[in-house]
Amino acid sequence: MKRLLIANRGEIARRVIRTAHAMGIETVAVYSEPDAAALHVREATTAFALGGARSADSYLRVSRLLQAARATGADAVHPGYGFLSENADFAQAVIDAGLIWVGPPPAAIRALGSKSAAKALAHLQGVPCLPGYFGSDQQESTFIAEAERVGFPLMVKAVAGGGGRGMRLVTDASQLPAALQGARSEALAGFANGDLLIERALLRPRHVEVQVFADALGHCIHLGERDCSVQRRHQKIVEESPSPAVSPELREELGRCAVALAQAAGYVGAGTVEFLLEGNAFYLMEMNTRLQVEHPVTEALTGLDLVEWQLRIARGEALPLTQDQVQLNGHAIEVRLCAEDVHYTPHTGRVLHFVEPVLSKGLRFDHALEAGCEVTPHYDAMLGKLIAHAPTRAEASERLAHALDDLQLLGLPTNRAFLAACLRHPVFKAGDALIPFLAEHGDSIRETLQPPAEAVLAAVLAAAFHQRPPAQALPCPFARSLRWQHGEQVVEPVVRETGHGDLSVALGERSAQASLNTDRVVIDGMAWPVAAAALGNGRWQVQAGAHTLELTDLSLAPRERAGGASAARELRAPFNGKLIAVHAEAGVIIAKGAPLLVIESMKLEHTLAAPRDLTVEGISVTAGQQVAPGQLLVTFSA
Repeated sequence: MKRLLIANRGEIARRVIRTAHAMGIETVAVYSEPDAAALHVREATTAFALGGARSADSYLRVSRLLQAARATGADAVHPGYGFLSENADFAQAVIDAGLIWVGPPPAAIRALGSKSAAKALAHLQGVPCLPGYFGSDQQESTFIAEAERVGFPLMVKAVAGGGGRGMRLVTDASQLPAALQGARSEALAGFANGDLLIERALLRPRHVEVQVFADALGHCIHLGERDCSVQRRHQKIVEESPSPAVSPELREELGRCAVALAQAAGYVGAGTVEFLLEGNAFYLMEMNTRLQVEHPVTEALTGLDLVEWQLRIARGEALPLTQDQVQLNGHAIEVRLCAEDVHYTPHTGRVLHFVEPVLSKGLRFDHALEAGCEVTPHYDAMLGKLIAHAPTRAEASERLAHALDDLQLLGLPTNRAFLAACLRHPVFKAGDALIPFLAEHGDSIRETLQPPAEAVLAAVLAAAFHQRPPAQALPCPFARSLRWQHGEQVVEPVVRETGHGDLSVALGERSAQASLNTDRVVIDGMAWPVAAAALGNGRWQVQAGAHTLELTDLSLAPRERAGGASAARELRAPFNGKLIAVHAEAGVIIAKGAPLLVIESMKLEHTLAAPRDLTVEGISVTAGQQVAPGQLLVTFSA
């Protein structure tokens, strides 16, 4: 293996490049049109343009990827995760082209990549599974009949793929047809395979997975478990190891089942066997036949480089360790930094300001971010992964939360502060977070994100004086009235510049002394690190300490702003995407919470519901149309 093509993008491409170069292996990056200037393209030995913007036109084009390998002299292909990483036909095409495939054999991918096939194999190995229907008859009538046999609540799942796509919880029979339709549509869009299965749903389990590794010589071991119970939209956002709920005895049994399943399929390489855990009882969910997003958690705990293991095993080498030689030290936690707001809605835009936290011992940040890079609607919303490792769980959690506080990323909404609040929530700190954690505590977590008055004032001053700090101006004896909006709150400080960056500030009945420079605001002796980014049209995003605020400058606006009434009569697109369904019609009365439209963005379907009981006045868009943030979709009667 002399030159490795990475059939992926972003942080995982950078991750593979880093290890390959350390092993003396040259690398080939591939890129779509939006990724032409991306970091992974610049860091690889050489790069090849795939063309296109959408995944289907670039990273999912098998013929183009093979052409890239031939043109650049690559002799091996690493698929990363997502895209074609669990596509058996791609793996076979790579092998047929005379290249080394860094992954499991195509036959193992077929045996385990389908949830239905994996469960059938698991039954033969005595691996516990939940009751369900995993058959080939995909008619709605069959699912309805089988659902009565299985019982409710149940989960509808896509047979192929992962990442939470194509999943729906069904609590009674009336919800099943819509759940089947929605899950099938999402599965077809994400995996080009609309086959589904149903299985009995556990309402309050943990999500625990086991990392396995096998070589081509018949050896297979596990590297412990990861607890991935903190999820939204069935997608993980916090992962840790070891699980707070897994004893050494339970770890041994989970590992035994995971290894047995992998060996039964003739597995080679890195894989992850996922289980639902309720008490000490566990049930197979699926096996991911690839390297996981959260593999750094296991790397931190074991001190191993799992990408290096993948490359060595692909070259025909034996596993470097036996099961008895695997050591798990301390505790590691990872969070997924995503371009989304606190309600988990994905956003696109340009990164205008980016400063990493100080990566001291025990901290790691895998990302592909830099100021000026674009987050497009064509790919996943994940921006990077921040990982902390420490001797204890409490130390790792606090270290990670502080790193999130220090990370500065402006230009579009992110879940940075939300993740830190999750880590500090008493249920998570106690190790008691189950899969419904965010459904049960999300609102209380969002409430903790409300910034204190001092942070709001620091943010307003930072934005107001960002382009012309007072230190660069002559003292002005005249008071200046500012008027800024934060959410529903209007902040109106009166500021007098006293020179050298010092301000006298009056806000209502309160007075304060402040000083500013480009990255810090001090109010009555308390320092607030600040960063500000102009979003346009008088809108700013400011990070003050650990708080991120979106502000609008109203200083020159009339006191009574127009638009409040009209805004209540309009539904506008919250993000870029493709409109795939329109449920509303002009003149129809819609109940609060009823679906109006469905937008596909970042590989997920998002339903926009009626905010209240209303009458639809007009529809401004049609199904199949691309929509942009702020675009008018639906108008309502008064």
